[in-house]
Amino acid sequence: MTSVEEGQIQIHTENIFPIIKKAVYSDHEIFLRELISNGVDAISKRRMASIAGDCDAIEGEGDIKITINREDHSLTISDNGIGMTSDEIKKYINQVAFSSAEEFLRKYEQNNEGIIGHFGLGFYSSFMVAKNVEIITKSATKDSKAYKWKCDGSPKFILEETNKENIGTDVVLYLLEEETEYIEPTRIKTLVKKYCDFMPVDIKLSDEILNKKNPPWRKNPSEMQDKDYIDLYKYLYPFQGDPLLWIHLNTDYPYNLQGILYFPKMTGRADWESGEIKLYCNQVFVSDSIKEVVPRYLLPLRGVIDSTDIPLNVSRSALQSDRKVRSIGNFISKKIASKLKNIKNENDKFYAEIWESIAPFIKIGAMEDDKFSEQVEDLIIFRTCKSDTFTENENIISYEENNFTTIKDYLNRIISKENQKVIYCTDEISQSNALNLWLTQGNEVLMADTVIDSQFIPWLESRNEKLNFQRVDSEIDDNMKDESPELEDIQGENNSEILRDIIKHSLDNEKVTVQVKSLKGNTSIPAMILLPEQMRRINDIGALMEQKLPGLPENHVLLINKNHPIVSGLTKLNKSSIILGSEGSTHNEKLIKEISLHLYQMACLSTGGIDPKGMSDFQQRNSDLIGTLIEKII
Repeated sequence: MTSVEEGQIQIHTENIFPIIKKAVYSDHEIFLRELISNGVDAISKRRMASIAGDCDAIEGEGDIKITINREDHSLTISDNGIGMTSDEIKKYINQVAFSSAEEFLRKYEQNNEGIIGHFGLGFYSSFMVAKNVEIITKSATKDSKAYKWKCDGSPKFILEETNKENIGTDVVLYLLEEETEYIEPTRIKTLVKKYCDFMPVDIKLSDEILNKKNPPWRKNPSEMQDKDYIDLYKYLYPFQGDPLLWIHLNTDYPYNLQGILYFPKMTGRADWESGEIKLYCNQVFVSDSIKEVVPRYLLPLRGVIDSTDIPLNVSRSALQSDRKVRSIGNFISKKIASKLKNIKNENDKFYAEIWESIAPFIKIGAMEDDKFSEQVEDLIIFRTCKSDTFTENENIISYEENNFTTIKDYLNRIISKENQKVIYCTDEISQSNALNLWLTQGNEVLMADTVIDSQFIPWLESRNEKLNFQRVDSEIDDNMKDESPELEDIQGENNSEILRDIIKHSLDNEKVTVQVKSLKGNTSIPAMILLPEQMRRINDIGALMEQKLPGLPENHVLLINKNHPIVSGLTKLNKSSIILGSEGSTHNEKLIKEISLHLYQMACLSTGGIDPKGMSDFQQRNSDLIGTLIEKII
């Protein structure tokens, strides 16, 4: 066989450096993606050159064939693309200086659809898994000879004439001992599905087509049915059920970008750091970690972004600062906001149905992105409740038994009322007493019961100095209290003051402020814990920083409802006591203290403010107290 040339590859440091370090990519398996991409690139070039009359057209469809040889541990990737002349081998293989795709496009002045040229050094990824690599190629230009190029991973190479009947290129990899996993058909199939599933030509192994080939996101949305979108979602994310909704992205200015993004049904805590959106470049899978491309608040979305305008071979820090990449992120955010706005305007019941799942995206996005905040300002809704029903003109969105409202509409409804604060509840169970108290007085209460609301509410207040949120258990408005004057005893004290002193003495805790009030029209609540708004928020922030659930702050208010039978009974019990001894103790003193402590622990229990030991004490006191009262009756 005639040797055409022997020599050394002309290495340009800025291109070859990653290869020398054996780290073109973090995973060795990427080599297969790169070689298949190069083959697809060659097929696209041949099609374009044949249109210009510079070479013969491909007979039939272009394809990539993968051949496994177990005997010599080799793997061959073959294409029927444009092939290379000896000069082109020297230029594009030996002189690792520039991408052939760029020069090819300049020559034919065609749209770069299907030219993968971004992968530059792709061929040299072969040496991550192979000890020797051969290129056997025949150019599609007329009267071309076939050539073989051989290299063992060093700068030395051999270029010689050879025999090859068909136009195209075969890349033969003689695998390293530790890389023989790549002669296993199952491994090859897995990698093709992962990286090359949507490439535009057939990829074959033993005549079996391994890839789906036609990516739905490259189609016009008018060609797609709901079933097509759902099928793609289930194919990409098996066993995840159906998506809530999707957004089809398609633009070619000021950058080229296609894709389909899905809102998944949120069943637990979302991953706001890694992400599940798959990044493609010209239908070639690149990564499912795209933190540098989309804003953090969109990372839990799923789907595909396909763009040739995202630089792939740069550092992550450079990617984050790239103006075009930031622009792409803003474009995606804007399209999502527009889609959600259309849903809310056209089908508000469906919007209410999906609100629980989309709320974290919108709220976190609003807090982190000022532009996005402006776009979704009217999309933020809260579940709302009040004792009577809403009327048709109150701008309420209803879904099943739930009602939803915006803050703006809520404020419009309460504008004529004395209370101008936004009253909200974060837990219908632990705050049930306080919630019912507000509702029975005809107030409307918003539910802010997602984890993010503890940060979102202060953010809303910071955006509007006139906006003031108050949780149902922070304080009680004066219109809920019966402020009728009370009769005073001979010492100038009234029943409320006496009760307060009795309970405060029984608790013996200076950090608990005791208030005794008559609650209007409500005798079902004997006592409740009030947590002043700002004090509670500070406590919640501290718990968040320590990564624990917020407990009951040491400083809090115990509100005693003088109208409740237990409290009125406590008053009678105190009045009927006979003072015994020089110290002024009474025979009911222990019972009064136990009832007072019982009232306090019941209030703490409803707020989740009792630890395991306190719960044990409460159960014991409850049993003892019932026993004592039965003895008195008998």
